Amino acid sequence: MQFFATLHQGNDVALLALRIALAAIFIGHGLAKRAMWKMQPSEQMPKMMISIMKLLSVAEPLGGLAVLAGFLTQLAVLGLGIIMAGAMYLKIKKWKAPFLTVEKPGWGYDFILFLVCFALYFTGAGAFALDRMLFGL
Repeated sequence: MQFFATLHQGNDVALLALRIALAAIFIGHGLAKRAMWKMQPSEQMPKMMISIMKLLSVAEPLGGLAVLAGFLTQLAVLGLGIIMAGAMYLKIKKWKAPFLTVEKPGWGYDFILFLVCFALYFTGAGAFALDRMLFGL
């Protein structure tokens, strides 16, 4: 049992790993949405949805960079968590997507990203973060 007790010493490394993974996903997905700036409204993509996607093309990479650096982490993951809650709502209520599916995107991926945001919100960024250096968090 001593082995398992010593694993807690790696908490800051685990938080860093979570931050890197979350940041990579949000930076990548946010940058991919840059194409929305050139799109014209259509029946499949109304003007309001394009506007939301444009906002996300800025918010997601900025939030991802903040999480990666560990700067204002809890504020950043709060915003990213809200984005993921919105994505889950859209998939569950509007698209009627199941949790897991082969045919179309389910909301399981969004759920795990939401939970990573949730965990980082309550734990903070850990020792390897600007939050610790600047604010002592």
